[in-house]
Amino acid sequence: MCGIIGYVGPREAYPILLEGLGRLEYRGYDSAGIATLVDNKLEIRRAKGKLENLRHLLARSPLHGHIGIGHTRWATHGRPSEENAHPHKAGPVAVIHNGIVENFIELRAELLARGHKLRSQTDTELISHLIEEKLKGGRGLTEAVREAVLRLRGSFSIVVLSETEPDKLVAAKTATPLVLGLGDGENFIASDIPAILEHTRRVIVLEDGELAEVTATTARLMKFDGTVVTRRPRQVEWDAVAATKGGFRHYLRKEINDQPQAWIDTMAGRADGGSTTVRFEGELIPAGGPASIGRIVMLGAGASWITAQVGKFMIEDLAAIPVEVDYSSEFRYRRPPIDDRTMIIAVSQSGETADTIAAMEEGRARGAHLLAITNTVDSSIARKADAQLYTRCGPETSVTTTKCFLTQLEAYYLFAIHLAARMGRLSGADAGKLLQPAFAIPGQIEAIFEGEPNIQQIARKYAPARDFLFLGRGINYPIALEGALKLKEISYIHAEGYSAGEMKHGPIALIDEKMPVVVIIPNDDLFEKSMSNLKEVESRNGRIIAVTNRATDELKSVAAEIIEVPETNRMLTPVLMTVPIQLLAYHIAVERGTDVDQPRNLAKSVTVE
Repeated sequence: MCGIIGYVGPREAYPILLEGLGRLEYRGYDSAGIATLVDNKLEIRRAKGKLENLRHLLARSPLHGHIGIGHTRWATHGRPSEENAHPHKAGPVAVIHNGIVENFIELRAELLARGHKLRSQTDTELISHLIEEKLKGGRGLTEAVREAVLRLRGSFSIVVLSETEPDKLVAAKTATPLVLGLGDGENFIASDIPAILEHTRRVIVLEDGELAEVTATTARLMKFDGTVVTRRPRQVEWDAVAATKGGFRHYLRKEINDQPQAWIDTMAGRADGGSTTVRFEGELIPAGGPASIGRIVMLGAGASWITAQVGKFMIEDLAAIPVEVDYSSEFRYRRPPIDDRTMIIAVSQSGETADTIAAMEEGRARGAHLLAITNTVDSSIARKADAQLYTRCGPETSVTTTKCFLTQLEAYYLFAIHLAARMGRLSGADAGKLLQPAFAIPGQIEAIFEGEPNIQQIARKYAPARDFLFLGRGINYPIALEGALKLKEISYIHAEGYSAGEMKHGPIALIDEKMPVVVIIPNDDLFEKSMSNLKEVESRNGRIIAVTNRATDELKSVAAEIIEVPETNRMLTPVLMTVPIQLLAYHIAVERGTDVDQPRNLAKSVTVE
């Protein structure tokens, strides 16, 4: 969602704030703004559209001062515009805010009745007015913020700057992320670590219901009720270089290229070339052992929901435990039959997806054991879970997920082997046989990269299409869903993913000579059935793009294009099938001239419902 950055220290604030906002662009936004104190007076610059517009504005009308806040906004209350951009000001107070204030209508009516003049359509502006009232009542800034946030309902993180205490920033959060960065004589606040990693690796992650008072040399934490909180900072292990483009034109392409290393990092310490078991850093299974798991419910949103579909195949096949996959946004609204024999696996790249957090809380209330699969240490989802399985693939800057998707598949594979072995369903020798092909995956991905010129040529040919159909079967059916999702996200082409067996039940009516059909067709027991589906596409003049590890003469005779991938075992085939569809979507988007890293209307972390 929106991006937050704050700075207090000896340096000029606005260049640091601009740089931090630039590192948060991947979160998606439609306007940006900065506020600093210049001679203890608030100065604000805001601009609609991309950060470049704000840079131009600051070049014409610069800001000075050694303390400030910056924000990139993704519209919730109020249309994208300069007047709705953050920071918002009331009297001596400026506020930036991520999230949604759910009692917006009630608070707005109260403030208007008390004579406040509101200049925007946002819920954020109301927060600044609530704090201003408390300051007029004689409170200090920290106490004014603490009392004001007690009036708010919903998910939010805020940072406040005030003329009344010009050496201090005050931050508060509920369900949306906020991090303190501790420097040498300077301190930072941000909604995500990459914004401040250039300056410090010492961070404190705020918990829900906490407030922080930050000066250049101090950082004091408390709960919303005023109780003092003590928490040691932790050291961030990855560095700022990992968040740059690495010589590629787009972050997305760089992150596709990162996948061999990401795969290695996710495997490291958990299994090696001679392993006959999978070892995790902590206990992932409930205290009662595998026998206490009656069923598993996987919860996710977007691409994480798709990886869960693949994980379902893996776990049911190896562990023979019933698995259900649900959209986290729907889960808690249908009275799911959850009890203490249910294991909930919540999967989220960012670890901050609001719907998934809410679904976990529903599961906990019903006694379920919660396992988080996420890339982000200390994220909300990780903290709320009983156990954590980190994908460890490093920062992902492009809005569209690639390496996080792939390493989620890897995490499910490792967990399925681990669970099946703990249940006595896999011998050490069998586990070793399943693990062995996983060590070949990085080199096999590199081999797929060698075929990128062919994929680029295919992309050039089909980029003008208005619609795409993606087909797959069995464990590769979810990869058809992912292919369609990737293409529509970054190229704005309408695309649908279907089980190939369902093609006759509707989608076949759409197929003609203008419809490219991407089929995931591996060398498995469904190959011949998939070939039958392709014959039906061919007879209707559909243009077939086959992604396969078995390019038979028969397949070549019906497919207009062939993209070959290496052989692996059945459960890892979705991993290798994913890489070419990432590249195909990327190159089609480049051909169409879209904003590959920041597609319109999308955000990296959906931190509100």
